[in-house]
Amino acid sequence: MATTSLPASAKIDQKVDHATLHHTRHKVAPVFWWMTIPTLVIFTLAIPLPAVVGIFYSFTNFIGVGDWKFIGLQNYIAMFTDPQIRSSYFFTVGFALVTVVLVNVASFLLAIGLISKIRAKVVLRTIFVIPMVISGIVIAYVFQFLFSNSLPALGNTLGIGWLKESIITNPSLAWLAVVFVTAWQSMPGTLLIYIAGLTAVPGDVYEAADIDGATKFQQTIRITLPLVFSYVVINTILGFKGYLNAYDIIVGLTNGGPGTSTMSVAMNIVGGLTNGDYAYQMANATVFFIFTLIVSLLQLSLMRGRND
Repeated sequence: MATTSLPASAKIDQKVDHATLHHTRHKVAPVFWWMTIPTLVIFTLAIPLPAVVGIFYSFTNFIGVGDWKFIGLQNYIAMFTDPQIRSSYFFTVGFALVTVVLVNVASFLLAIGLISKIRAKVVLRTIFVIPMVISGIVIAYVFQFLFSNSLPALGNTLGIGWLKESIITNPSLAWLAVVFVTAWQSMPGTLLIYIAGLTAVPGDVYEAADIDGATKFQQTIRITLPLVFSYVVINTILGFKGYLNAYDIIVGLTNGGPGTSTMSVAMNIVGGLTNGDYAYQMANATVFFIFTLIVSLLQLSLMRGRND
């Protein structure tokens, strides 16, 4: 059977059409640049540029105003021998570890309950999400009043000894108040992520487990947890990173006290910036940034290995 060949002009038109189509596919609309470039400029001016300037000043004796000169690593050497900075790191890391465990365990159990067949579960979900939309500093002031006035008054009325004194005035127990209030405020976001993960688990696997005689606890440990482990990774990394930067709730609840028992790294840095220790606290902020980055990368690598 004879094949029909295209005329030369038709072949040229076909090549031109292909070239035009290829050019059209790779052409970027001007609106893309109008939306991307201003955002990139604002982001650079708001975050990377100040960070680079701060790192630069961490090698100087700059106090925030006036003249300055390079002093090398003196700020970094001094901060590693500063007991207040060491204690703030110990408190911040310990607080973050305890809070991330408490929030994830409580949120996971609540999420299991809120997706089960119970009455008014939509209303309960709404109630549990309310703390997420309230300012952290407002929550801190409310709980400060409760810990300082309402609970001691209740303890005196009922004759309960351990309630008569405010927990936030006890250097050994004030951190528990910080953990409790932070967990109460941050739990809704973690809860919503777990609810999304649990609702994505197919019901067939639970039906098969019921047929095999598995208990609810065995189903939770051997089926639910492995299937939502990626959500555990997300909540753990985001939560731990957020708790390392704890500031507003601590300021409103204890203001770092009693003494410096609940002083976080972020409070140390902000306090130093407003008290003439600009370069010194910039060194602290640089070390803290590197520390947070290393912790996040370690978390991610460990979780990835476990997930694989």
